[in-house]
This record gives sequence, C-alpha cells and structure tokens, in this order.
Amino acid sequence: MTASRGAQVSRAETPRQGNRPGRAGIRDVAAAASVSITTVSDALNGKGRLPDATRRHVREVADRLGYRPSAAARTLRTGKSGFIGLTVTTYGDELFTFTEFAYFAEMASAATSAALARGYGLVILPATAGHDVWSCVALDGMVVIDPSDRAPVVSELVRQGLPVVSAGRPAGSLPVTAWVDNDHETAVWGILDHLANAGARRIGLLTGTTTDTYTRLSTTAYLNWCERVGQDPVYEAYPAHDPCAGSVAADRLLSRPDRPDAVYGLFDPGGTDLLAAARRYGLRVPDDLLLVSCSESTVYASTEPPLTTLSRKPRRIGTAVVQLLIDAIEGVDSDQPVEQVIPTELIVRASSQRRQPHAMVNPPRSTGPG
Repeated sequence: MTASRGAQVSRAETPRQGNRPGRAGIRDVAAAASVSITTVSDALNGKGRLPDATRRHVREVADRLGYRPSAAARTLRTGKSGFIGLTVTTYGDELFTFTEFAYFAEMASAATSAALARGYGLVILPATAGHDVWSCVALDGMVVIDPSDRAPVVSELVRQGLPVVSAGRPAGSLPVTAWVDNDHETAVWGILDHLANAGARRIGLLTGTTTDTYTRLSTTAYLNWCERVGQDPVYEAYPAHDPCAGSVAADRLLSRPDRPDAVYGLFDPGGTDLLAAARRYGLRVPDDLLLVSCSESTVYASTEPPLTTLSRKPRRIGTAVVQLLIDAIEGVDSDQPVEQVIPTELIVRASSQRRQPHAMVNPPRSTGPG
C-alpha cells in the first residue's frame, strides 16, 4: 500500500537506519541540508570559510535530526577524546569508595561542573591503572587527589604523555604538571592555638598512616607545635580507608594514661568517632574534652554538641585543578600559577569552646529587724 502524498516524508529528512537505529549520521545531515559532508564538518566545528547563513542552516538541520558527532571520529580528527579522569591514588588497591565522604564528593562535583563548562566529560576511575576499566577509557589528562609518594599511576600517565594535575601537593618527586592544595601547617597551628586559647593543656591528634602530603604535613605541623609549646605529643595513627579503624584509634587515644584534654582529628568520620569514644569514657564535650575535626560534612552542625570543623574548600580545589588541567591539554597560556594554595576555614562550634561558668547571684540580705 502506498502512503498518501500528505504523509510522505522526504528521504533526506529521515535519519538513516543502520547499526544504530534512529541516530542520524553526518551523511544524513549533509543530505538534509543539501550540502557536502565537508561543509557539515566545517560548519559544526567552526572551521572553513563558510557564510554565516550556511553555518546556521547546517546547525539547525543537525539539531532537528538529533545529530551528535562521533566521539571516535573526533578523537581521530583532533587527537583528543574530550574526557579527563579523576582518581584518589592515596589508597592504592583498597576498595575505598571515596565519594561517600563529603570532601571528595564536593571536589568531584565541582570538578565535573568545571569540566563540562569547558566542553569536557569527567570520568571517576579506580585508584590503580592496572584495573580493566582504564583500558576502556581514552583520556586527555588526569586529576589525582592527595597522591601518596608511591603512586605509580602518576608516573605511568606522564610516561604516556598525558598531563596530570594534583589536588594536593605531590609527595616525593611525582612529576605532575601543576597542583592545588591548602597550607596545612598554618591550618593545624591555627587549630592548636584555638584549642590552647580555649584552655586545653594536652592536645592530642588522630592522624593517618598514609604517605600523602596532607597527612604528612599536618602531622609534622602538630609535632612542631608541640615542640614549640613544650608539650609531649599525644597521637594515634590509623589507616583512614578502614571504616572501623578510626573508632578503635579514638578509643586508644582516650584510654591512654596521658589522655589529652583536646583532640584534632584529620579524617572523616573522626569527629563522630571521637564523640562516641568520649561518651564511652564518660567525658563531657566540651567540659572535659575539646574536639575539632577536618570535615566538610554538614552533620556536625547538629551533633551533640555541635562539632568545630576545618573546611579545606574542596569545591574551590576541584574547580582549580580542572581549569589547570584543561589549560595544559589545550596549550593555553594562563596567568594562573601552576602551584596554588587555597585558604582553609575553621568553623567554630560548641565542641571547642569551654562553657563559661554561670555567675552566682546572692539574694539580697533582709533589711528587717534582726
């Protein structure tokens, strides 16, 4: 049966049905727009000497047909895939779901938005390049978060000619293109001085066993501060990727014979671990124990008591590392320094402030006959 004339559709306006039904190809756009394939390519890629009217016409036809350029074709044409990767290499082969933690989740979110704004997709990858998925993704560059001094993936990516930007100063001599980090020494000293000014006389530290610069520089800053003020260090270290180890380390710290009267925890969920340990040992926060934790989680605003936290500003770091990476990929001469330091913010809440004693007001003496 023949379709009525009014229902007929031009073959040029119908996307070709091939291996991927319903998806228009560049030939379909060329036919529908009555131009050559070269003209379509130039119009969509901003190349060639085409009249503006032709360029607009081709783009309108491509939009109407739902045409999307082939990623494989773009890679062959430009040598770039349009994808950048992001990973946390500190934890090596550990099955560490880092995006469950507010710091990494906020950084990944900001990095994704910054990449999309520059026309790139961001792929979150496992920590080791030996994982099968690495061979399935063509990348133009890589962001590594807090790399340890033994991060072979960084050296391997550089060997392949890919730019690598580090969120966190690279440990050792890792050959990164650029890095963005905080001033950990200044941040830790500020926290310790804050606790000392609140009345703490023996300040402890919950730190990690990893070799990334955040852990190393923060721990070194604590030891140097103790030496400056004449306090014996009181600290416990644990593998931060272990969900149970923080609670055990908090117990060890608060059960020591030289138990601290204030503690700074470098990792999440160290704050909740310390609050729980304090309850187990009958310690009142902040009366008996002052607490500060490094965290981006908003949950600490409503704990009992609300917990003082240090923010490392991961959204600013995530945006900055992606901007630096894409500049390196595209060979852009930027006025941004390739080593950037983002200031931290101490959000002071009740857990690190001693309660003021209530003033006792004596009742007035009787003035009657005595």
